[in-house]
Amino acid sequence: MATLNGKTLFITGASRGIGLAIAKRAAKDGANVAVAAKTAEPHKHLPGTIYTAAEEIEAAGGKALPLIVDVRDEHSVNEAVEKTAEEFGGIDICVNNASAIMLTGTEATEMKRYDLMHQVNGRGTFLTSKTCVPYLKKSENPHVLNLSPPLDMSPKWFGGHVAYSMAKFNMSMCVLGMAEEFKHDGIAFNALWPRTTIATAAVQFALGGDTMINMSRTPEIMADAAHAIFTKPARECTGNFFIDDTVLYENGVTDFEKYRHDPSQKLLVDFFVPDDATPPPGVEETLTRNFMGG
Repeated sequence: MATLNGKTLFITGASRGIGLAIAKRAAKDGANVAVAAKTAEPHKHLPGTIYTAAEEIEAAGGKALPLIVDVRDEHSVNEAVEKTAEEFGGIDICVNNASAIMLTGTEATEMKRYDLMHQVNGRGTFLTSKTCVPYLKKSENPHVLNLSPPLDMSPKWFGGHVAYSMAKFNMSMCVLGMAEEFKHDGIAFNALWPRTTIATAAVQFALGGDTMINMSRTPEIMADAAHAIFTKPARECTGNFFIDDTVLYENGVTDFEKYRHDPSQKLLVDFFVPDDATPPPGVEETLTRNFMGG
């Protein structure tokens, strides 16, 4: 089985949730992880800091470097990427996981919230990728993974929260453009998106409380899917917009029940999942599209 042993990952927003799950999955292989996030002190609603994340990563079998990083700030990102390369001898994988969300209509969206989403999602992804590229060019199998959706331009994904959708699709456009730009350098640029909502503290706080959590899958499905992508040859796997369970099914996984937070509940289809994104066998019966417009 392909492994990430000795590989170095730079993961934004890795102090909790999906970013932390990806880090811990890589750590099981013996990977090095730079935990690049703003959370140095506990958040009043959301658990986890860069330091607690580092402890979990090392407990899982990897090496961790906690770094206070604001992806909106060029100096902050440059310094963190440089420290990571110095500490571990390079960078093999960049994961753009940091994201900001505000599900408001146009009139209800304050410009400071608009700016935050675009600075974190689009600009932060562009900046972090750009800064990691010189190091990735030196890696044997370099990957960049953006936690962003397929580029499905259906009006239903925009009408209710155009500012957020624009910001999130900016991350996906980075995949589209950079995969083409850096294909001759052998750097893979891909996107990964969950078919269902994912049970994270952020989802619970921002979207729907315990009801939403119970209708979600655990972050481990995204971590396992990311691992499957990272272990593919970069030159043969780039420019893709992956859905988590499809990636795993194509890699031999047939049991998705282990990822359900509450097996008694239907799974809620996430935003931005295209209508033609066919789920693996047996999954359709577990899904509901009642709330997310899927």
